[in-house]
Amino acid sequence: MRQFTWDDLQYFLAVARTGQLTTAARRLRTNHVTVSRRIDRLEEALSARLFERNPRGYILTALGEKLIESAEVMEREADRFQNEASGGTISLSGVVRLSILEGFANFFLANRLPMMAQSYPSLSIEMVTIQQIVSLSRREADLSITLHATRTGPYYQEKLMPYRLFIYGSQDYLSRHPAIRQQSDLSSHRFIGYIEDMIFTPGLDYMREILPGLRASYQSSSIFAQLSAARSGFGLCILPYYIACKYPELVPVMPQQLHLNRDYWLICHEDIVSTPRIRALSNFIKSELESQTATFAGQPLLD
Repeated sequence: MRQFTWDDLQYFLAVARTGQLTTAARRLRTNHVTVSRRIDRLEEALSARLFERNPRGYILTALGEKLIESAEVMEREADRFQNEASGGTISLSGVVRLSILEGFANFFLANRLPMMAQSYPSLSIEMVTIQQIVSLSRREADLSITLHATRTGPYYQEKLMPYRLFIYGSQDYLSRHPAIRQQSDLSSHRFIGYIEDMIFTPGLDYMREILPGLRASYQSSSIFAQLSAARSGFGLCILPYYIACKYPELVPVMPQQLHLNRDYWLICHEDIVSTPRIRALSNFIKSELESQTATFAGQPLLD
C-alpha cells in the first residue's frame, strides 16, 4: 500500500458528502478534474475502490462507507490542531451553502450575513432562497432553515425560533371595504397568498387554517410579491409580524383572535455539524436571533 496524505482524505470527504465532483470541487475551491485525479490517487494508494461511478454521481462502496467515520475523526482532529496552533483564532475557509426560506432570508438574515462574511474573508457563504430546488438529503446544501423537523435521516436539528403570522391589510384597502368584526367576515374579502399547487411545505399553507375553503385571489410563490400586493391595497395577506411591522401602512386584522404559530428549524447532516464553518454559521444565526424573541412572536400585537 502506498502512502497517502490528509489532503487526499479531504477530497474523499468532499465527494462522499456531495456525491458530485463539481460540487466537491466548488467546496474545495478547485476544479472537477483535480478532484477526480485525487480520488483516483487515493484509491490507487489504498488498492481499493471507494466509490462507484455512475451517471448520477459518485456513490460510496461498502469500504468507502466504512472509512467515512475514520476520515471524519481525522478531519475533526486536524481542525482542533489548527485551532490550538492559532491560539483559538482559526481562520475559516471553504464554502458553506445555506438553504433558507425567502422571508427569513430577505427580511432578517440578508443584511446580517455580510457582517459574518467580512469577519471570515476566506469563507464563501452561499444563500439559496428557493428551497424547493435544493435538497439537503442530496447534499445540495450544508445547512437548511425550514418550518419542520425532518423525521428520517442522519440529521442534526434544533428549533431556532417560534414566530407568529397575522392577517394584514393596507389602511387604504381596509377603509374601502367592509369592516371585519368576526372570522366569517373574511370570506367577503380578497386575499393574497401562495400558489396552491406550488406550496412545497405544509407550513406555508395558511389559507385552510384561517378559513377553510377560502382561496387567494392573487397568488405568488414569493412572499416579497405578496407583501407588495398587500401594501398596494389589493387585499388581505397573511404575513409574519417581524416582516409586516416594518411597514406602517399595514394594519393587523383581529390580531388577538386571528394568528398562526410557526417555528423555524435549523437542520444539517450529523457528519458535518461540528465542522468549524458549519458551527460558525449556525452560531452566528442563533446569536442574531437571541434578542428578537418578542418581535418574532408578534408580542406587541398580543399585549
